[in-house]
Amino acid sequence: MGRLVVVSNRVPAAQGRLQSAGGLAVALRAALKEGSCLWFGWSGRQVAGHDGYDPEVSLDEVGNVTYATIDLTHAEYDGFYQKYSNGILWPLCHYRAGLMNYDRKDQKIYQDVNALFARKLLPLLQPGDRIWIHDYHLFPLGQALRDLGVTAPIGFFLHIPFPPWSLMRALPHADGLLRTMQAYDVIGVQTEDDARNMNDGFSIVGVEAKARVFPIGIDPENFAKQAEEGLTHPDVKKLKESLSGKPFIIGVDRLDYSKGLLARFKGYETFLARYPEHRGKVDYLQVAPVSRGNVPEYRALRRDLDEAAGRINGTYGTYDWTPIRYLTHPVPRALLASFYRLADVALVTPLRDGMNLVAKEYVAAQDKADPGVLILSHFAGAAPEMESALMVNPHDADEIADALHKALTMPAGERRARWDLLEPDVWRVTAVTWAYNFITALSEARPA
Repeated sequence: MGRLVVVSNRVPAAQGRLQSAGGLAVALRAALKEGSCLWFGWSGRQVAGHDGYDPEVSLDEVGNVTYATIDLTHAEYDGFYQKYSNGILWPLCHYRAGLMNYDRKDQKIYQDVNALFARKLLPLLQPGDRIWIHDYHLFPLGQALRDLGVTAPIGFFLHIPFPPWSLMRALPHADGLLRTMQAYDVIGVQTEDDARNMNDGFSIVGVEAKARVFPIGIDPENFAKQAEEGLTHPDVKKLKESLSGKPFIIGVDRLDYSKGLLARFKGYETFLARYPEHRGKVDYLQVAPVSRGNVPEYRALRRDLDEAAGRINGTYGTYDWTPIRYLTHPVPRALLASFYRLADVALVTPLRDGMNLVAKEYVAAQDKADPGVLILSHFAGAAPEMESALMVNPHDADEIADALHKALTMPAGERRARWDLLEPDVWRVTAVTWAYNFITALSEARPA
């Protein structure tokens, strides 16, 4: 079997090893251990650039994996990454078409950077390679490779939701973008809804429906081990001591409008108003690391969240109790695992999400003898697999409030029964099964 060639917008080359990299690297860790692998993408660096600038490929070998990266110019970063990928495709795919700010020149830069990726990857390819392209930044990359004569198997996986055609058509030239995806031998998405939406779009623009469901998971054994072993960490002990035995609610999300954070804060505020018996007797930690902080919509969201947290703490806080502990900086993954284990309730209430692995991590981190309760949005990709969670509509503050009260007063027997139903799916659908199933499908679709 030939090499696995992974292509993504960002590459974890700078970290040097997979275990310190981000979510995609963690998910791909097992797949990248087998045989020789190449991972290609943007270095994360921006350069001034000039007319005719042609970036060089930087190679970095770590074990059996060769990381190949290129720099982008400031103009490419702005048009391809900031404006088109994250200013157009991200809100559109999260059902927020009203937040799009389309400019044709950004679309051209997006296409040009995908063509640049194809041109720089081409000389690195070898006979027998299987190419696996990831996410919305690189929708047209497969076609760009085919245009250069690449005949290797090419697969594509979309980590975020895909909207119905009635929304997708709001994107100028959406039909052309969908047609480029015929270059892929296998297309993977997170949920049945995403597959149906994408295939409906394909049928409308007159191309073959190829989207299939490959739900992503975590490494539950390793995460559970981290959660238990981390309880002796000084920072975890400090958090536990600060709780003084009070029940503990946790939320962990990037600071993004898709995560429903404002609606979540409103739900918590409604909970404190409607169930005064919990005031002063529960702690809520919301970890929301700032993302895309220079984008106006994200700056506005942070301002609104700061105001909401301040209002809630000002209204309900006392000299010895702060209703919301609100962090906008990241917490190391190993610490989060133990924070999850301490938490009596996890609030996972996105307005729209591809999968949301926080829900699965929370379940994996629990003490099975005394597990906490997962409150989960109907609109998380994980929802169809995790129906034994307390399911809520994140737009309904009263529903969130009622779920919080129910979770905090739930008998131990019901908590264990719910966890017993959630646990098998978290252990069955893992990062390993996701990667294996996709790579197998790609190999069967077109043998290398």
